[in-house]
Order: sequence, then structure tokens, then C-alpha cells
Amino acid sequence: MSDAHADQDWRAWFAENGARLRLIARQWTRSEADADDVVQEAFVRFWKHQRHLPGNPNALVVTSIRRAALDLLRRSDRRSVREQAVGADMETVSWFEPEADPRLQSLADSLKLLPPEQREVVVLKVWGDLTFDQIGEQLLISPNTAASRWRYAMEALRKHITVRTHD
Repeated sequence: MSDAHADQDWRAWFAENGARLRLIARQWTRSEADADDVVQEAFVRFWKHQRHLPGNPNALVVTSIRRAALDLLRRSDRRSVREQAVGADMETVSWFEPEADPRLQSLADSLKLLPPEQREVVVLKVWGDLTFDQIGEQLLISPNTAASRWRYAMEALRKHITVRTHD
């Protein structure tokens, strides 16, 4: 494969998947800039070393993103400070571009109300397109726990969205 062809391939793949990967990275980072750095680091690692591995390429790149984000967090601060910063920062996250569908923005606003464990599973399931087995591997929980968190999150989102539509 020529360098020009490989260059086109990664550009096309990233154009198709970049926004979704950034949203996933945002779950484990404190800022948009950190999410961008993590996606770049993970994507380069994936594209250079893992894209030809067997298995679901989506799961491989999500694993790389999660590892890069957690490495960044470990380097930057202790766990308690990290949790406080992430919790405070979640209030100001802009999940979608301003011109996005208002229904998506409503969903994003509702996601902020979920406990972090449930929000993480929803993002990995919906935007990461991972199975409960893969989510369990990512989060070091059982697939059944991932599925339970999903069900609780869906129930909470349904209630919240129903209340908002009746207001």
C-alpha cells in the first residue's frame, strides 16, 4: 500500500469515527483539550499497531482511548481530586455542536443527571457501539452489571425525558 493510499485510509476512517471517539474520550477526561489529546494518542496507537489485529476494531480503539485517558488522569492528579474535577466539569460539557438536533441536546442534558457509572455504560453502548461483554471488559465489571447499569440508566432517562416533554 502506498503512503498516499494509507494516508487517505486513515483520514477517511477518522473522518467517519472521530467525533464519536472524542465523545467517548470525554467520559474519562477533564476537558475538551484532554479529550482531543487522548483521542489523538489512542488513534495513532491503534492505526499504527492494532488496526490489523483480529477482533472488533471499534473495541480495540475504545480500549486504547480508555487506557490513554486513564494514564493521563493518573499522571495529573490523585484519585479524589480527579473525581471532584470530573464531577464539577460534567456540568459544563458541551456534548454536541450547537447546530445539533435539539433532541440530541436534550438527551445529552439528561445524561448529565445519571450517576457516572450509568452514564459511562450508556456512552460506551450507544456511541462506542460496544456489547455488554466488551463494556464489562472495559470497566472491569461483569457483563450483567453493565446490563443492569444500562437498564437503570434507560429507566432514569425515560422518566426524565417524559417529565421534560410534559413541562
